[in-house]
Amino acid sequence: MVSFVAMTVTDVHRTIEAVWRIESARLIAGLARIVRDVGVAEELAQEALVIALEQWPRSGIPDNPGAWLMTTARNRAIDQLRRERMRSGKHVALAYELEMEQQQGGGLLEASADETIGDDLLRLMFVACHPVLSAEARTALTLKLLAGLTTTEIARAFLVPEPTIAQRIVRAKRTLAEAGVPFEMPRRDELGARLASVLEAIYLIFNEGHSATAGEDWMRPALCEEALRLGRILAELAPHESEVHGLVALMELQASRIRARVGPAGEPILLMEQNRALWDRLLIHRGLLALARGESAVEAAGEGRGPYLLQAALAACHARAATTADTDWVQITSLYDELARVNPSPVVELNRAVAVAMAYGPAAGLELADRLMTAGTLRTYHLLPSVRGDLLAKLGRYEEARGEFERAATLTRNARESQLLLARAAACQRGES
Repeated sequence: MVSFVAMTVTDVHRTIEAVWRIESARLIAGLARIVRDVGVAEELAQEALVIALEQWPRSGIPDNPGAWLMTTARNRAIDQLRRERMRSGKHVALAYELEMEQQQGGGLLEASADETIGDDLLRLMFVACHPVLSAEARTALTLKLLAGLTTTEIARAFLVPEPTIAQRIVRAKRTLAEAGVPFEMPRRDELGARLASVLEAIYLIFNEGHSATAGEDWMRPALCEEALRLGRILAELAPHESEVHGLVALMELQASRIRARVGPAGEPILLMEQNRALWDRLLIHRGLLALARGESAVEAAGEGRGPYLLQAALAACHARAATTADTDWVQITSLYDELARVNPSPVVELNRAVAVAMAYGPAAGLELADRLMTAGTLRTYHLLPSVRGDLLAKLGRYEEARGEFERAATLTRNARESQLLLARAAACQRGES
């Protein structure tokens, strides 16, 4: 045991909170493999945490806090099963299995932990992101189980009432149980769809942190950090999946710009105006390495590049350029052409319009943006009038540009972004781009 001399109860509780943030995902994953129910596993983990909060201030922090929590939770599972009137052979078999493992000694847990932990975490990712759940439920459950965030933290991050998030998580666990989703890796023929679901959940978490959809802050870096942590874990557990490395590369490269994306008062700073000296070179290096791993995986598999790998390649073009003027916009346009073929969407086309404008002039980009306006698929998406406003301003059509920026400001739910758009509208009124 670690001595708790000179440690206050508050110090111990802070240590327990830190241990929980580090160990909770592994603990729940290991328990879910044993009890075969994510909801029950989380309850057992929480019970072990409560016991730690009661005992550790008196006894001190164990040398291996994670193993202590797992042993305690497993013992609680056995006690719970013993108390219940077991009505099915499944429960009888489970109780016997747990007791046999317990009789073999506590050392068995620690000896086998390293062998199973990776598989357990990967299984938990696939369960939390099962396609039977909605995208919102997958994101909430992933943040709860794998990122270790509290319901309050998740609600604050997505600006929804705490009871809404709590109900979403409860319903997600109930849905998994009712659907009989097994705690196991998907079959080979299911892997592609299930992996896509995992990547989508992590991507949504990162995007919400990188560009908040609503609220007073333009970014929530803590969400970016959690998404990156999950992505890095997944990349270690699935080293041959090119899209996993592509997503990690994309997040690393996007996160490298975080310090440059806001000014002293928290105001947004767009890519073209950012001080690139503030970009994090370590994250860029990590992102380029992940991109190279993804490209190697594609080559080894003899397949084409997927959407995450292509978006990472786009981010790498910006990361490698010393200035906006040095950016290879022709290459970026080509990458958007490829992305549009692989993952066609109006948002991709809008980004392609921006790249075309930078490579071939604002008139060419505006023509593409106007087509999207005519199609009407992005009529409530604030970035379409924002892009049109920017291109119109560059063409000297300031009155039209002002109207577009003002319309964009009414469509966004983010206060910082609205202020930026209104400031651009005011600049157009003064005849400035």
